[in-house]
Amino acid sequence: MADPLSVSSPRRILNLSKKRAVVSFPDPDDKANSFGIPGEHGPKPSEVYGFVGSISTVVATVIFLVWAYVPDRCLHSIGIFYYPSRYWAVAMPTYIMVTVLLALGFYLGLNLMATPPPTSLNTIFDEYSREPSSFVPSLKEEQPIEPISDIGVNHINDLMFNDVM
Repeated sequence: MADPLSVSSPRRILNLSKKRAVVSFPDPDDKANSFGIPGEHGPKPSEVYGFVGSISTVVATVIFLVWAYVPDRCLHSIGIFYYPSRYWAVAMPTYIMVTVLLALGFYLGLNLMATPPPTSLNTIFDEYSREPSSFVPSLKEEQPIEPISDIGVNHINDLMFNDVM
């Protein structure tokens, strides 16, 4: 790589000198000739968190199903004597589902409260509205793009509801 006409890519080294194009593939086990940024090796933290989260979810689900469906005498025979009441096997999923439904209803209610009524002009105009300007191009030959603006409600109504024949 001492040649100034060498190009480095992640897969190969291409020599662009006038003599002859030489393509060489580096040894993947060679650490001295590694490409990329140092310290970028290994899994990313998001991958590790995702893996640990998925494994934890599977383990927790299996433990819950064993606790909920295996009879007491089988649990006692393998040495498990202390566990919560079976009432919670039904109550906790029910509480969680009711909490999620109430949260969704609360979120929907907040959005409906924040929405202006249909008769309000805030549904048509706001601080970011742009009125169309009277743009007249100076040259007859060139037709530049007009400045961006909002289309008026009366124009939309004319296009949608008037019979154009």
